[in-house]
Amino acid sequence: MRSLHTIALSMLDLVAVREGGTVADALAIALRTAQHAEHLGFTRYWLAEHHNMAGIASSATAVLVGHIAGGTSRIRVGSGGVMLPNHAPLVVAEAFGTLAELYPGRIDLGLGRAPGTDGPTMRALRRDRPETEDDFPRDVAELQRLLGDPQPGQRLIAMPGAGTHVPIWLLGSSLFSAQLAAERGLPFAFASHFAPRLLLQAIDLYRARFRPSATLAQPHVAIGVPLIAAPTDAEAEYLASSTYQRVLGILTGDRRRLQPPVPDFWAQVDGQARSVIGDFLAAAVVGGPETVRAGLQRLADLTGADEFVLVSDVYDPALRLRSLDIAAAAMRADQPPEALPA
Repeated sequence: MRSLHTIALSMLDLVAVREGGTVADALAIALRTAQHAEHLGFTRYWLAEHHNMAGIASSATAVLVGHIAGGTSRIRVGSGGVMLPNHAPLVVAEAFGTLAELYPGRIDLGLGRAPGTDGPTMRALRRDRPETEDDFPRDVAELQRLLGDPQPGQRLIAMPGAGTHVPIWLLGSSLFSAQLAAERGLPFAFASHFAPRLLLQAIDLYRARFRPSATLAQPHVAIGVPLIAAPTDAEAEYLASSTYQRVLGILTGDRRRLQPPVPDFWAQVDGQARSVIGDFLAAAVVGGPETVRAGLQRLADLTGADEFVLVSDVYDPALRLRSLDIAAAAMRADQPPEALPA
């Protein structure tokens, strides 16, 4: 059985705009959450790029990374991820190179292959050229060159960016990015917080084909974990109804701001909706302290993950912080007393 205290704990934030709140409120909540995660000893805090989506305020991802890094002091901050089809690699290298100079040793660059938006928004981003299977690997390689040490005769130099060696992660919900991460010797994060179906297959492929690189000697797997924790299972289920409503909105095309929790949510939806939401959130851990610990242990044993990246969409910001407290306590419950933080 995998010891939970050996697994790194991190967080992914979509910067949800709550019903009745503003974008400014959402940004302030994100910073307070990151500061709390740092206090709890989380390894990293990632922001996800999305566009033209009601209730999500993380579209200007690099700007947010700088905001969070500036308001914290130790925790790593990065993108989970930047959707590379939307951007020229040089622009990404310059942005994250600048961040690395401002916050040395604390910036991550997670890259996604999907556009993270719809067709009209892609055209508005000036990325209406059809993507091919070769584009993403080529763009990743270009970013590696731009963030690495300049080579003799290299004409295109990212300034800032060159020589910063910002760690690149590949993110994905399919086998494509798992294989590419293995070939390039890069850390891999699977998007099991919303698409868990291929989780085990992708991890197995990544580990089997991993080639050590100058930056990573052994495979490193992070998995997305939707997590809602509370003092009791009943309260956690009640709080999780905000997440259930969000998922239902995604699946039905009725996207809204993050909604307050509602009692008896499951009694209000039909069997098909229950099944689809359940598939979407198959990796979720929802419950009181013992349920949370058992759920995290099950994921650890199932995947052998090196890192859990929590996604916790709780409507009340204070209860969201409490949810992280419970998760952190569950992760270190088997840690030797002398190793616990004072």
